[in-house]
Amino acid sequence: MKSSSLKNQKGLSLIELMIAVALGIFITGGIIQLFTSSKQTYRIQENISRLQENGRFAISFLTRDIRMADYWGCLATNTSIVNNLIPGSGFDEFTKAVGGTNNDGVNGSDSITVRGALSSGIYVTDVPANVSADIKVTANSKLNAEDIVLVSDCELGNIFQITNISTSNSGGLSRDNIVHNTGGTSSPGNASKDLQKKYGPDAQVYKISYITYSIQTDPNSNQPSLYRSIDGAGAQALIEGIENMQIKYGVDTDGDFTPNFYTDAPAAAADPAGEALNVALMEKVVSVRLFLVTTTLDDKLTINAVPYTLVGDDSTITTTTPTDGKIRRVFTSTIALRNRLP
Repeated sequence: MKSSSLKNQKGLSLIELMIAVALGIFITGGIIQLFTSSKQTYRIQENISRLQENGRFAISFLTRDIRMADYWGCLATNTSIVNNLIPGSGFDEFTKAVGGTNNDGVNGSDSITVRGALSSGIYVTDVPANVSADIKVTANSKLNAEDIVLVSDCELGNIFQITNISTSNSGGLSRDNIVHNTGGTSSPGNASKDLQKKYGPDAQVYKISYITYSIQTDPNSNQPSLYRSIDGAGAQALIEGIENMQIKYGVDTDGDFTPNFYTDAPAAAADPAGEALNVALMEKVVSVRLFLVTTTLDDKLTINAVPYTLVGDDSTITTTTPTDGKIRRVFTSTIALRNRLP
């Protein structure tokens, strides 16, 4: 009788195969879950970083321009300035050094406009022959025809538009000759070429501007953005992800250079007397308080909506719960108007 021997088993049984497949699916699922979680964490961190960066940049741009409002060179106030420009431009409202409009943009955002001499002065080199003659300044002044400028000697000042500028050489010295004729080839032009006085070497020429900040939707990215317009030109997108801007103006009523209260920008009055009161109120503004709502550019970062609190019109505090999955942060800054402080 032949003896039989058991042969070594080869391969896997069906049960073992099923167990291996189940373990593989479990491990693969875990890896996918870990990858998905890590990717979502990365998206959140990246978006929050950009949100914070956008908020800081927005505050920086606004602070730089707002704190320089009402700067007229060495003149303490604008009361001794004569405006030679033809009425109808933003420059003929230079007395309104700071102002704004409520609900002037996306999501009920406010806008703000600041005016002043926003550049360093360029020195006058010669006493002109008469009050309508060219003004000679140091060469390479970087001034151009159509620029709006202020000439001042710390006692008086004139605002006018440069109608032409050229360079001359006399006595071995180069000078830029600033012409300020009546009219001009571009708006607004000069109503008069005569200045208050013959400004000499104790005077400087400053390029002046007015700048408006607002919140609009960028058509390229479809994102709410901080926009800036310079001298009435078309507004340009500056920083994306700025969803709302609320602005309060600190009014000093007792002359101690400290705000007694903060208020919204006054609405335009229907009568001249009411508008004069509004202008007088804004002339007492010594600080500006900003509230910026910044938002992530990506959606679906959170499962549940993240609410945020914002000070709105009439200083009411409102908590808003969005309907999307974006993350928002509120940036607050109070900016002193340097040129209205001692």
